[in-house]
Amino acid sequence: MSDKTLTRMDLSEAVFQEVGLSRNESAQLVESVLGHMSDALAAGEQVKISSFGTFSVRAKSARIGRNPKTGEEVPIHPRRVLTFRPSHLMKDRVAAGNKG
Repeated sequence: MSDKTLTRMDLSEAVFQEVGLSRNESAQLVESVLGHMSDALAAGEQVKISSFGTFSVRAKSARIGRNPKTGEEVPIHPRRVLTFRPSHLMKDRVAAGNKG
């Protein structure tokens, strides 16, 4: 596995190279897309990107947890968590990378 991380700057550079917008316009486009995705998720909507996957927010109910060090029971409050479910195409593409 690679230690490389894809960043916002990498995405905006890819848009710059592929689409031909200026670097500033490319960065604004990436920020706009990520902003729309974040706003939709914060509002509880799903974000589905064909051939990539689906981001969604799931509500987790309250429960009792346990501190592994002390064994003490600790209440865990209800919360919303972000989940990602990759598409079958993405799963296949990632699995194909394991064969090298």
